[in-house]
Amino acid sequence: MKQAALHFLASNQFEQLLSTLKQSGYHNVAPQVVDDTILYRPLKSLTDLPQGTSDQQGEGRYTLNKKGVEERGAQHIFSWANGPQALKPLLFPPQESLWRAEKESSGKTKFMSIMPEVSPTAVIGVKNCDLAALQLLDNHFLGTDSPDPWYRQRRESLLLISVNCTHPSDNCFCVSTHSNSNQSGPEVLSGYDLNLHELDDGFLIQSGSEKGEEILSQLTLTVVTEVMVEEANSALESAVSAQKQQLATTDFRPFFKGKEEAPQWQQIAEHCLACGNCTAVCPSCFCHREEEIPSLDLAVSNHQRLWDSCFNSEHSMLHGIPVRSETTHRYRQWMMHKLAGWHDQFGESGCVGCGRCITWCPVGINIVTESARFAEEEKQTEASYSRSTVKSNKA
Repeated sequence: MKQAALHFLASNQFEQLLSTLKQSGYHNVAPQVVDDTILYRPLKSLTDLPQGTSDQQGEGRYTLNKKGVEERGAQHIFSWANGPQALKPLLFPPQESLWRAEKESSGKTKFMSIMPEVSPTAVIGVKNCDLAALQLLDNHFLGTDSPDPWYRQRRESLLLISVNCTHPSDNCFCVSTHSNSNQSGPEVLSGYDLNLHELDDGFLIQSGSEKGEEILSQLTLTVVTEVMVEEANSALESAVSAQKQQLATTDFRPFFKGKEEAPQWQQIAEHCLACGNCTAVCPSCFCHREEEIPSLDLAVSNHQRLWDSCFNSEHSMLHGIPVRSETTHRYRQWMMHKLAGWHDQFGESGCVGCGRCITWCPVGINIVTESARFAEEEKQTEASYSRSTVKSNKA
């Protein structure tokens, strides 16, 4: 970590940070253990935080290890990789009303937009993969001539308190994604208002915005020592080396070109349930549908936006006919868009390497190994072509 602008917040002062946020008008939202997983929830007490909790993840597997209060001691609050929920539901809810139509007594129809009721919210414990995904969502919802007003209103209300990731799961591969929006890896370098690095006896803390600096100025802080910085750097280096999975490339366009009918898609589809879990937990997937919800007397209708998935047959419906009628086509659409088509739209991959799609897939399909098959096939084809060319030249 860079020592410039670093401060130290002792463990017994962490509650001061929470109370300062509340006094500054923020509602605190933080990771908590809910239904044997870690989710963001409104924070009522310091004891609600997942102190002494770690996670184990594998292909189609997620387990929490929770220690009792009497066992915790100096156990860390943020010694876990992630849960199924990223920042996406806080900004882009699974279901929301956008506008309302009412039939007036005159016979005319009146349309009214429905804007979300938001209040300043501090989100505590955001990992770097989710900040990178947030940049992707910002690009989609706000990076146009007509930014989404519902998303924007929620986005402007957030104060983000990130934390460096020192305990990646076996499914994490953020180091290999190299997102243009946010440098990949366990260390948070941008996109935050305040950033924390957890040590045994406290936190290295630094601000990344004027809002963060204002909160920081109200805290009881002490001087950072070289030993603290060395300990933090060592933990980050260990987190990098702990990631055993690695994407074959950050841009799969050359490897997917002309492979729409490759046998690999059918082989994946033989296992895929088309359940949509991967798109639901993905922190950057933004597909949705809109529908009308009329009242029984047809006098009022709410126009709603709901999450959708390219794994649903209705998602590709054109004139009553699904364009992607088979699971083969739906998985192909998801992976090709995420790893290749996103580059054409936004200039970067749509994957941030959080590994959630691997963990929460009921049958454990691994996007890293499945996508690598296309890259490996292309490399083998090139190698075979090179060998035949050499033989031909020698002849």
